[in-house]
Amino acid sequence: MKVVVAGAYGAFGRKHLEALSRIEGAEVTSVMGRCGDQIRELAQERKIDHFTTDLDELIANPNVDAVILSTPTPLHAAQSKAVMQGGKHCFCEIPMADNLADARELVDIQREAGVMGMVGHVRRFNPSHKWIHQRIKSGNFRVQQLDVQTYFFRRTNSSADGRPRTWTDDLLWHHACHTVDLFVHQVGEIPDHVFCMKGPNHPDMNIPMDMSIGLKSPSGALCTLSLSFNNDGPLGSSFRYIGDTGTYVARYDELYDGYDRQIDLSLVADSSDGIELIDREFLSAIKDGREPESSFQQALVTMQVLDRIRQAMV
Repeated sequence: MKVVVAGAYGAFGRKHLEALSRIEGAEVTSVMGRCGDQIRELAQERKIDHFTTDLDELIANPNVDAVILSTPTPLHAAQSKAVMQGGKHCFCEIPMADNLADARELVDIQREAGVMGMVGHVRRFNPSHKWIHQRIKSGNFRVQQLDVQTYFFRRTNSSADGRPRTWTDDLLWHHACHTVDLFVHQVGEIPDHVFCMKGPNHPDMNIPMDMSIGLKSPSGALCTLSLSFNNDGPLGSSFRYIGDTGTYVARYDELYDGYDRQIDLSLVADSSDGIELIDREFLSAIKDGREPESSFQQALVTMQVLDRIRQAMV
């Protein structure tokens, strides 16, 4: 499988490159980035023969089967559309779009183009959340509340690795997207009640820096999500599952019980890295000719809920 990574110089682009290097049969034939010097340096570092700053060049390249888009959020919809209409399989980091109309269009385009389309909802693939999902599916655990804290310190427009950004991130369409999709996936229901409160906008970036979101499923499961770009501390998210048979705290690929005792996840999946697991699913679905977990079609539900949250925001 000949794969290219667009946005390869960024933090998540590099994670995909590392993951792909551990997947048998996956060959990275090119990398793309905005800055020619940076992407040339990365290609040399990774011993990749081809690099470019032009997505159209990648799409026209016959030595490309699939494209992984780890690019800025505002580009996701247009780039995914171009990739699929160019006949290439498309993996797009979340969110698939920053509005519902574009998300719906991507589902239609994927169906018309007859290629694979998948969204990077990696929480579904983190071993910690997969362990919870397996207990839910077996009937041994039912979510009563999912309590999530997603905190960053971004009072300047910078990325997760501290580099200046040329685009503005978004608490709702990007960071809340992770949790909304995870809640729908774990509970197996679409929330029928939502609320959202936002704090003041940043004076320069013009985005809310704090947000509080609540969801309730038809069966009564709750999700409480706190997000902030003002938190002066470690970056990232923690997920507390409060259920009928226990409490668990997930921190990306690790899981603890309610008393902070670590849970062995070694038998959950073939890898302990969620990025590798989601990349494996993408390539496996292409090979098998099946719909992948976290397809554009599946992710549309999440985008619909996010749009309802946007409308409820006060």
